[in-house]
Amino acid sequence: MPLTLKELAQSVQAHVLGNEAVVVTGVASVAAASPSDIVFAEDLPTLDQALASQAGAVIAGDFGSARKTAKPMLIASQPRLAFSRAARSLKPAVLLKKDIHPTAVVSPDARLGKDVVIGPHVVIGSEVGIGDLTTIGAGSVISGPCIIGGGCEIYPNVTIYPGTTIGRSVIIHAGAVLGSDGFGYVRDQATGRYEKFPQIGRLEIEEDVEIGANTTIDRGALEVTRIGRGTKIDNLVHVGHNVQIGTDVVIAAQTGFSGSITVEKNAVIGGQVGIGEHATIGEGVMLGGQSGVLPKKILRGNGVPFWGTPAKPVREYLKELATLARLAKK
Repeated sequence: MPLTLKELAQSVQAHVLGNEAVVVTGVASVAAASPSDIVFAEDLPTLDQALASQAGAVIAGDFGSARKTAKPMLIASQPRLAFSRAARSLKPAVLLKKDIHPTAVVSPDARLGKDVVIGPHVVIGSEVGIGDLTTIGAGSVISGPCIIGGGCEIYPNVTIYPGTTIGRSVIIHAGAVLGSDGFGYVRDQATGRYEKFPQIGRLEIEEDVEIGANTTIDRGALEVTRIGRGTKIDNLVHVGHNVQIGTDVVIAAQTGFSGSITVEKNAVIGGQVGIGEHATIGEGVMLGGQSGVLPKKILRGNGVPFWGTPAKPVREYLKELATLARLAKK
């Protein structure tokens, strides 16, 4: 979707230095850019590389304002963010038209919005509602009662259990399983056998969430598991029953959440983190990769990085490692 730099600047909240009539059609890395692409620079060294590239234009921070160059620039306070927005603006428009593949099985009482696309071998059960402009990839199974908002992208082989509600503009990647039973059992002290605790709650996913491939999110046992607006979940993450994840949380791959955990807004969870049941991760807490949080532990500190097992503020953890290293030498 070609745009002039003037048009693009308006959509990404930037201003143009140079010829605002230059047309760009896509984004690229500095190394792979063509004259029709726009690239970005986050500091002066990368700006020099970007200006020397084949790109037709460069997005830079305020540091680029003083640089004299024939190549036009978009100046933005957050160049990486502006570049991300530019990529969305330049993405070719997809004009959807309602299309249900002949191999799909759709319950007669399913409610489909305008221009819903349903791929091959999809199964849509009874009491399922799907909003306008949502796409369902091949082989996915959606069981009712279930509500999916408009503008969602559901990739192939996604399984959505009954009792799941999904907001608008949610992206669910291939192989994800949403709303399955939590891991809850009661041990019979007389026989030593385990019996299943009821898993009859719901799963609520708010708008603008992205869920990675092969991620699993359990329904609540008796109440609800909730994923807050704008949260981004990587591939191969497991979220147990009754977990409450706040808004704009970022969770990297292979992280595991036990049951009844609370993660407050703006937290950042690194890869392969393990969190025990009933723990609380406070607003803005940053958990480094492979950290471990003990059950019922509460971590607080907006913007404070934690690391290790059990997770501690990173400065404290590194001091302990240094002390152990000195003791080992003695």
